[in-house]
Amino acid sequence: MKEIATIGIDLAKNVFQIHGVDMQGRTVLRKTVTRGKLLETLVNLSPCLVGMEACGGAHHWARKITEMGHIVRLIAPQFVAPYRKSGKNDANDAEAICEAVTRPNMRFVAIKTPEQQAVLTLHRVRESIKADRTALINRIRGLLQEFGIVLPQGAARFPQRLLEAITDADMPLDAIGIFAALRGDLMRLNERLAECDQRIARLAREETAQRLVTIPGVGPVTATAIVATVGDARLFRNGRELAAWVGLVPRQSSSGGKTRLGRITKNGDSYLRTLFVQGAMAVIHHMGDKGGPRFEWIRALVARRGIQKAAVALAAKTVRTAWVLMARGESYRMAVAV
Repeated sequence: MKEIATIGIDLAKNVFQIHGVDMQGRTVLRKTVTRGKLLETLVNLSPCLVGMEACGGAHHWARKITEMGHIVRLIAPQFVAPYRKSGKNDANDAEAICEAVTRPNMRFVAIKTPEQQAVLTLHRVRESIKADRTALINRIRGLLQEFGIVLPQGAARFPQRLLEAITDADMPLDAIGIFAALRGDLMRLNERLAECDQRIARLAREETAQRLVTIPGVGPVTATAIVATVGDARLFRNGRELAAWVGLVPRQSSSGGKTRLGRITKNGDSYLRTLFVQGAMAVIHHMGDKGGPRFEWIRALVARRGIQKAAVALAAKTVRTAWVLMARGESYRMAVAV
């Protein structure tokens, strides 16, 4: 076999497709291997460039293959699609990955460490608990309405309000028992959510996260999420690149020298984008009569463009500020009037 210079791997659960080319770009390897044989196949090859799509399990395989001496690059799936020559199948996908990874201007995804993935797993579990709690509250509201009981909105005080409602309600004992059991389920979800928040608070004691939480609109959840998701912020040349990666920059449709900007792209990590927008919305709602250039800018923006667009603009500004703190190791300094 001729020496392989570049390999593209189409990952799956059990069967992986490998496509390899030499220095001249000629195909020298096409092979399908099972999950247990992937590392065995690669360990017998000379160190080369290995490309994979950034999908489920990609970071695990990237770490294992890197340990063998190969150079591993992860590519977002949308950047691989243009290099697929014909119909979509495993062989064509592997060939497209092999071609895309050699492009000099290709954007790659940073390989996450097991510690980063552990933090993000905690965040995903927390979000799933929140979704389960919201679904349960809505279910209870709908069932209560059948008995003519409508409770005020808000998850924090809902268990107490539910207890008061079923205690004073004129309904069969069987129904009261059912609502009491549902309240028990809700209390357990609240306990699990509180446990996740405590773990996140402990993670937020890390130095970088401690600097990030000093930014208005950034709390422990947002700080730990961006540290775990981004990793090394120096991979981005500036704050705008990070904001674009999160999807908080305008979509462009420019031509003929005329610039046309539209809504935000919403590319990248939707969870991070949601956290930053929610944090910006909290800053706007709680700024009151606070003075300073930052809050004057926010008020002017709200008056000119409305709260929703102002929140998105403030979120983008916050992401850029976060990049400075992460990439340069600086501390947050509130702008002062000159």
